[in-house]
Amino acid sequence: MDTIKQVLDLFLHLQDHLHHLTREHGAWVYGILFLIIFAETGLVVTPILPGDSLLFAVGAIAANPESGLNVFVAGAVIFIAAFIGDTVNYSIGKFAGVALSKKYPRLIKPEYLAKTHEFFERYGGKTIILARFVPIVRTFAPFVAGSGAMDYRRFMMFNVVGAVAWVSLLVPAGWFFGNLPWVKKNFELVVLGIVFVSVLPMAVEILREWRKRK
Repeated sequence: MDTIKQVLDLFLHLQDHLHHLTREHGAWVYGILFLIIFAETGLVVTPILPGDSLLFAVGAIAANPESGLNVFVAGAVIFIAAFIGDTVNYSIGKFAGVALSKKYPRLIKPEYLAKTHEFFERYGGKTIILARFVPIVRTFAPFVAGSGAMDYRRFMMFNVVGAVAWVSLLVPAGWFFGNLPWVKKNFELVVLGIVFVSVLPMAVEILREWRKRK
């Protein structure tokens, strides 16, 4: 229960935590951002880290000149972390994907893998791009691409495009809208809204599958 509370607190008060990290650690905050994004995209066992909402919060905080957070440096760091993370995840899937998913089904949940496989069947290689905006699928897409022996050069092309799209949409959104009075006052609701919109496509697909089975 404590872990769940900590995760919820991180999600709902992301801007406060990021403000605190920036004040306390200065330039080291870029390293912290790198580690969070890399862990979410590169380690197949950490799909619940706050990716989309973190990018929005970074943009919102960087818009304040007194924050000390440079939006261009932060954006570049996030892009590099996302790119390297997906590349590592692909390699894990390619060289150990089948063995790991069989050995650790509680960590690498079969239902997450199945949903990601469905994304690949529907969207093909574009899944790597689209998955950037869908929590959980974002973490498992490179892993499935690697275990499914997707061509590496093709994967890298989609990886670059997806990382650029993810960063260039969400960070500027935080920059332009994150400091509007209503958004600042209701930042927790905005974060929940981002999470809701992110998981909505996956929820719709699950509902469709459930209706088909009935």
